[in-house]
Amino acid sequence: MADAGGDHRIVAVELDERTVLWRNADVEQERRVAIFDLLEGNMFRPLEIDGHGPWRLLLRVEDGRLAMDVTQADGGAEGNILLGLAPFRRVVREYFAICDSYYKAIRNAAPSAIETIDMARRGIHNSAAELLMERLDGKVETDFDTARRLFTLICVLHIRQ
Repeated sequence: MADAGGDHRIVAVELDERTVLWRNADVEQERRVAIFDLLEGNMFRPLEIDGHGPWRLLLRVEDGRLAMDVTQADGGAEGNILLGLAPFRRVVREYFAICDSYYKAIRNAAPSAIETIDMARRGIHNSAAELLMERLDGKVETDFDTARRLFTLICVLHIRQ
């Protein structure tokens, strides 16, 4: 069981580029912002890994599952957290669709239309963060903002266009 004391945060995050097939400039910007924001402030406490943090995180997709390779920043404890991705399929699809609408709208729609789409986008993103927190229950203790940013990175790993 993980140490209750310690530094429970992610200090480095990486996506396994072998599982990312394609991303456009908008997606690349989302990835950069999500990683920057995640590293600026997060709470991440693996419950099944002995260690005190801070943590380095590698995200990848393996056999239809999200694999989170977690390593203590000083090279100590390490472990792997696996989550089935099936529960995320619908919300990822919805999120991609609303993001596509949002990116199209910011190019030529009225500000009120952009705001409406952005509110819907945030709602889907929030629901996805809650789902991620539920799926991580018993494996990782985290906060809502960290879950939101991790969901963004999960989406980047799902792009197949």
